[in-house]
Amino acid sequence: MTEPRPSLAKGRAAFAEPRPARTEPRPALAEPRPAFAEPRPARTEPRPALTEPRPAFAEPRPALTEPRPALTEPRPAFAEPRPALTEPRPAFAEPRPGPRRAPHPSLALVTADLLGVLAGGLVAGVGRGWEWGLLVGVLLALVTRSAGLYRPGPETGVLDEVPGLCARTALAWAVLAALLAAVRPAEALPLPALGTAWAVQSLVAASGRGLVHGRRRARRRARPAAALLIGDARTHTVAEVLLRCERPVVRPVGIVGPRAGTPGTVPVLGSADEVRRALGAYDVRLALCVGEPSAAYLRLLRAHGCALWRLDARGPGHGAAPGTTSLAGYPLTPLPPGPRRPGAGKRALDLALAGPALVLLSPLLLACALAVRLSDGPGVLFRQERVGRYGKTFTLLKFRSLRPHDDREAATRWNVAHDNRMSPVGRFLRRSSLDELPQLWNILRGDMSLVGPRPERPFFVAEFSRTYAGYRHRHRAPVGLTGLAQISGLRGDTSIEDRCRHDNYYVDHWSLWHDVRILVRTALSLVRPSGS
Repeated sequence: MTEPRPSLAKGRAAFAEPRPARTEPRPALAEPRPAFAEPRPARTEPRPALTEPRPAFAEPRPALTEPRPALTEPRPAFAEPRPALTEPRPAFAEPRPGPRRAPHPSLALVTADLLGVLAGGLVAGVGRGWEWGLLVGVLLALVTRSAGLYRPGPETGVLDEVPGLCARTALAWAVLAALLAAVRPAEALPLPALGTAWAVQSLVAASGRGLVHGRRRARRRARPAAALLIGDARTHTVAEVLLRCERPVVRPVGIVGPRAGTPGTVPVLGSADEVRRALGAYDVRLALCVGEPSAAYLRLLRAHGCALWRLDARGPGHGAAPGTTSLAGYPLTPLPPGPRRPGAGKRALDLALAGPALVLLSPLLLACALAVRLSDGPGVLFRQERVGRYGKTFTLLKFRSLRPHDDREAATRWNVAHDNRMSPVGRFLRRSSLDELPQLWNILRGDMSLVGPRPERPFFVAEFSRTYAGYRHRHRAPVGLTGLAQISGLRGDTSIEDRCRHDNYYVDHWSLWHDVRILVRTALSLVRPSGS
């Protein structure tokens, strides 16, 4: 086996030697190429013969497509039940026929009342000054609004409002007569003039309201108002009753609740997306609550501008609440409007108190800064990222009471009240809450408010939002220097669930007076500081 290897090696050398000679015949090798190319036209002749069967393969194609219509025949059978399920859906896409939606009746009712005030003032006498007539108008508007006379029900008429309107008109004129007798005794209204003014104003206001309600009722009968029914299984019965009315003023277009055993004519909306589509497609401005609807749906309906009414479908034997009207024989009571959102009044209170407080407390701020500087060294202020209203982050200022090891400890450590690294100055600042005073500057900047849920770090906001269902809802209001949870003793290492409940109660029941009460209780709690 090893003997031919030298001969193979010799062959390799011999094979490599003629390489220069092999380059000479290459032109000769190229000569036969035309010969190979010449028969090509002859080879193309059978190709038409090869393509002849292709039409034969193409001929059965129409035959293959013939059964396709037969395959599509059952599709209509599968699509047949769809119209039954989607019967109310075409109304979602239908363009709204007829006239455009009328404006809210409150403006027209206020105009009718003001015309009554003007007529009563003319009868009582013109020479007593316009400010007295304005006073009557303001008083009447306040007492009428408190009675719900500017929120008429679907079937409210002027005869339903006459007793309340006359009583409140008499109250307004009695107040005016008492003020005139006290301030300008010479211009006091005699009793006949007072009675005549009251009667004329009541008559003019009732006539104007009658025109408003008559025109509104005519529009509703020509085109009933679209309404959503929200609640338990009784909503299906109420929907059927409303659809049976001979002269309906309300047309149920959707039910937000459990599905009935047998499908009805009114579709059941099972998700918030379906409710939003129904609100936009039907232009719904009325929602009837049967039972206790969820807070999420109430917020959605209020955001869309729907008037919310509670429909009592419990049956006879239940007392009617004040301000109750009726719809198809069911008692109907207006639900209170949604929680008020802090606005310009809250911001004005912050500026009116935080600015002077920052000036008056400047000596105390300087003393605290000097104490921190001498005790803990440079870095008097501690800056930390916190989450404010609607999740917007800002930089919160505090006097430094403890120097953390790194930024991670500052962002993720929950409580440092018992940390041994804290100096006596820092411990005193935390116990007395003086370390929070630099946040007055955050209030002036608009990052915070004097009263509101306390701001927290982003790490804990994400953690608590996953753990507690209502935690993220507390950011609907501006965060604050103090809050309802703080004056209730929920500071430091206390229950987050309890804090969340107090904060959401504050947001849902906010009022300017509520802020004043919390500020007063905070000032009183400084006498017995507990720190955090």
